[in-house]
Amino acid sequence: MKRRDLLRYLALTPLLPGQILSITPAEGKDTIMDDVDKFFKGKPKRIAAILTEYRPNSHADVIVGKYLEGYNQDGMAPYPRSKIVSMFTEQVPDTDMSRDMAKKHGVPIFRTVADALTLCGDKLAVDAVLLIGEHGVYRMNDKEQKQYPRFEMFLKITDVFRETKKSVPVFNDKHLSYSWRQAKRMVEISKELDFPMLAGSSVPVAWRIPAIDTPYGEAQKYAVGISYSGLDIYGFHLLDSLQSVVERRKGGETGVKAVQCLEGEDCWQFLDQNEWASRLFKEAISHSLTKVEGDMKELVKSPAVFVVDYKDGLKVAAFLLTGLVQDFTVAVELENTSKPYSTLMRLQGKPHHHFGCLVKNIEILFETGKPPYPVERTLLSSGILDFALESRILGHKKLKTPELAKVNYITPNASHFSSTGWDENGKRID
Repeated sequence: MKRRDLLRYLALTPLLPGQILSITPAEGKDTIMDDVDKFFKGKPKRIAAILTEYRPNSHADVIVGKYLEGYNQDGMAPYPRSKIVSMFTEQVPDTDMSRDMAKKHGVPIFRTVADALTLCGDKLAVDAVLLIGEHGVYRMNDKEQKQYPRFEMFLKITDVFRETKKSVPVFNDKHLSYSWRQAKRMVEISKELDFPMLAGSSVPVAWRIPAIDTPYGEAQKYAVGISYSGLDIYGFHLLDSLQSVVERRKGGETGVKAVQCLEGEDCWQFLDQNEWASRLFKEAISHSLTKVEGDMKELVKSPAVFVVDYKDGLKVAAFLLTGLVQDFTVAVELENTSKPYSTLMRLQGKPHHHFGCLVKNIEILFETGKPPYPVERTLLSSGILDFALESRILGHKKLKTPELAKVNYITPNASHFSSTGWDENGKRID
């Protein structure tokens, strides 16, 4: 990075309270990046935010907004420790917030992903990357998946890693990709270039009521999850939530051997004909705070269920029932415990504190260089969803998934969900 570029960057980057910056180039050097690296050692991590778009209530708003304006997004403490030092936005809608927020907080917006990572220099100049490829105007494919360019943006990020011969931690919001092949390739590249990666939904780490996790290392037989909204957009949230509780079973995650999507009357028939599904459905929905009273078969106009067969014998049913509920509940039958595990994963409207729970886990990645839970969770959730939507357009056939059967991993015993929520004024409690 040339001196003029760095000085421009520093002029736009706010200092911490009471912090004074004084950097002098080393004698005989035409760049001062070495001095900058020395200055920032032990300081808050410098984050590049790579975004599709940044508008009100977008994922960029409720993630980047917490870095810029605090967890409550009110300009007051507490704040994440890391600092956004650069942004790239692929789209700028009429409701764009990025330009005003960047100006307000002194964060430069760059024209390319590479420039945002190098600050227009020839070295990687950030400590970590936020990749938020959610929202924006993008095409839908025949499976009704919105083709967000997460994979393409990830390749632009990792191209910089290759060129500069340096890698840093990356967080990828939500699915890795709508495509199983692309999602798998992203994880492969992270291992090839040896950088830690975290991904996934905010729902698995949201406030749980009751605030409990599945017993670690105990065998599981069946699991049910219930949610709402579109098969792609919220189907992922539901699958990632279920994966976060079933991955803790005895033997760890062994992979998925078959996936099927059922809709309409076939969804209800599945529920009626499988005693385990009916029993766990009643247990899960007992935790819902939004359940509408009445005949659910009349309330839900387009019922759907993803049926997932795991390699070790676990069976999972993920129901999407718009019109019946507007929350996320799960129930798991344990092999050696009479009462099922069940809970509500509770979300909040603005300022969306469940994303604050996610930011806390992102910060673990950025601060320690170690993901709090494996990226393979999201790889498997992404793959299950892709094959479930493939099943749907192939006449709801049950699809064998030898590719997903190869996704094996062990998750740490530690739980990373939020055990507290918010007060009557909507402020985060912790």
